[in-house]
Amino acid sequence: MPQIGWLEILAIVIIAILVLGPKEFPVALKKIGSYFQKFKNTLSNFQRELNSVNENIDIEKDIIKQKDNVKKENKDKDNE
Repeated sequence: MPQIGWLEILAIVIIAILVLGPKEFPVALKKIGSYFQKFKNTLSNFQRELNSVNENIDIEKDIIKQKDNVKKENKDKDNE
């Protein structure tokens, strides 16, 4: 993955100021920042949902194991 250095960032900023103009540049930065914030929040919510589903699956696995253990104990008691 390519890395972006300070010189490349400076070049992008200068080109953006030239293309957008000094009045529109701060507005564009605010819009870009808000888009990144929305994207970050969406990813965070998605990660929370995945963690929640994963925890529910783990809980269900534990319940199934407990049921199996109870069944084995009941079979052992019946055999005695």
